[in-house]
Amino acid sequence: MTRIGPILYCGDPHSQFRHIIEAAGRTKASVVILLGDLQPQEPLHLALAPLVELGVPIHFIHGNHDADSDDDWFRVWGSELADRNVHGRVVTLPNGQRLAGLGGVFRETVWHPTASAARQGAPAYRTMKEHARSTLRENRWRGVGPPRKHWGTIYPETVDLLAELRADVLITHEAPGYHPNGFELLDTLVQSMGAQVAVHGHHHDRLDSSARWVAQGFKSFGVGLRGITAIDAEGRAEVIVPGECDEQRGPRQGSL
Repeated sequence: MTRIGPILYCGDPHSQFRHIIEAAGRTKASVVILLGDLQPQEPLHLALAPLVELGVPIHFIHGNHDADSDDDWFRVWGSELADRNVHGRVVTLPNGQRLAGLGGVFRETVWHPTASAARQGAPAYRTMKEHARSTLRENRWRGVGPPRKHWGTIYPETVDLLAELRADVLITHEAPGYHPNGFELLDTLVQSMGAQVAVHGHHHDRLDSSARWVAQGFKSFGVGLRGITAIDAEGRAEVIVPGECDEQRGPRQGSL
């Protein structure tokens, strides 16, 4: 059965999913999209079992904290929903929108694409495989990958891959350049993909960036800690569940 409700973009759950399940049921959500830092306390398909049973499409990207421990890793990448991770690829939503994802964060040991970073933005490794080859065998995750925490790290290869694709919406864990702690590189990525909307988590902020939309060429939205925002195909947003830090961080909006 095709669901006709809104597309829900869900800010960092950090182990809590009941509010997402409740909001998806109440709004008859057509899609649920998670913006990273999931950290379920059981495999993700079990944490979201009511939505799975109802056939609600679920897509997500991972965050940096999803690789904090072996258990965190296995509950996300070892879940029956692992193939719903849209990191580094594009999927088509039921309304025809093309959704792309970039999970994880920038880390100086791999790549911090700013001129102020130690290597002036030059990456130490372009690919995860290259990083793994430079890692002592006993420190490789599962015997083949770089250390586990770097499954939550952004590599240039993924950004390069996405830049060659087309999408309508790009979800990221890191924030685009409008955010005080964001990255202009992500603005360039959104523009290269032709996306009209960018949505992110990570900073637990929902700052008003609308004054920047014309100049940057796309609409940008942050979703707060355990917040939920519905965004339609025209880029109109409605807060379904306020983020837990939204009220106390509200005054920061004036700095954008």
